[in-house]
Amino acid sequence: MSQCLIYIIGPSGAGKDSVLHTLRQTWPGAAKAHWARRTITRPAQPGGEQHETVDVATFDRLRAQGAFGLHWEANELRYGVRANELAALDQGRCVFVNGSRGHLPTLLTQWPEATVVHISAPPHVLAQRLAARGREKLPAIAARLQREVSLALPSNHIAIQNDGPLQGAADTLAQRLNLQLRIETASAWVDTSPID
Repeated sequence: MSQCLIYIIGPSGAGKDSVLHTLRQTWPGAAKAHWARRTITRPAQPGGEQHETVDVATFDRLRAQGAFGLHWEANELRYGVRANELAALDQGRCVFVNGSRGHLPTLLTQWPEATVVHISAPPHVLAQRLAARGREKLPAIAARLQREVSLALPSNHIAIQNDGPLQGAADTLAQRLNLQLRIETASAWVDTSPID
């Protein structure tokens, strides 16, 4: 059986965390999946992702020790997924990773069969969400939105436009996962109820 890695990518402000949180609460397959916790060189924020916070020196030490199964740098931060967070792959479970667009080519050399989910929203929606976060000033947000990341997405990637009701985006993702995972892994845990 091939390993079931679900790699979520998208621009800042696309609502990846929100879509994943809603999916985790409402998708029948969520209980049998593993949701990888990230290690980030950024303090946790109230209501945000519950990641492991480390300083740069600690991150670099962990990376040198081989603690990470995946690691990358983006937006002046370091991100990692500890190897033990990926162990569920060897147990036949799907593992969800909130990843990076810039790391996608490297990821696909390690896991060419990974299911890539690209969550996005129109630029004006991204700008509103980034401003509401309050992490960056408006000039930094404008500069971030100007940086276009050129992506070579796999032909079987799942595209989710998150510019309407959050539950709608999560439901669309659940339906696409049900279909794609049934086709690619025929995994017994995937919800096989009909798609409306």
